[in-house]
Amino acid sequence: MVGTAKDEDIAADLIRTVSRHSLAYMLCAASEMFRHYDFDPLDLMIIHAVLNANVLKIMKNPELDRQFGSIQAVEPDKIKQGVSRAALSRFFGLPIETVRRRADRLKKQGIFRETDQGLIVTEANQFKFGNNHELQRTNMLLVRKFLRDLTEAGVELPGGI
Repeated sequence: MVGTAKDEDIAADLIRTVSRHSLAYMLCAASEMFRHYDFDPLDLMIIHAVLNANVLKIMKNPELDRQFGSIQAVEPDKIKQGVSRAALSRFFGLPIETVRRRADRLKKQGIFRETDQGLIVTEANQFKFGNNHELQRTNMLLVRKFLRDLTEAGVELPGGI
């Protein structure tokens, strides 16, 4: 269904507002991630991109998303979707060699494991990537602030979120 011209004008008027607030959320979330871990920032971005790729099929399946939605429910390695170094290279716009070297080093540290589908962040990694409760709680606060700020700025959220 196509929106009215008025709806499109309102949406266009809010583009800059949404951009500002979403950039603030992304920067705050990245800052918290960098603060929690003593890792090179690019390595952290690669680790979290792998984490995200690992759970894409969970996020797309409402039943699995609910099953692994609790702070105590860690996704087991066997259901994680692997990601290739080439996909990471394309995602970040980095040379494949850069991604390969960094991923191999992270594998040696026990953060990544190679599967037939590609890299996964192991559920048993000593740094608790993907299972850092403090960081998860902080992110929940940041998301709530982001949604509240958007609502206060006049952005209508789907489903009254």
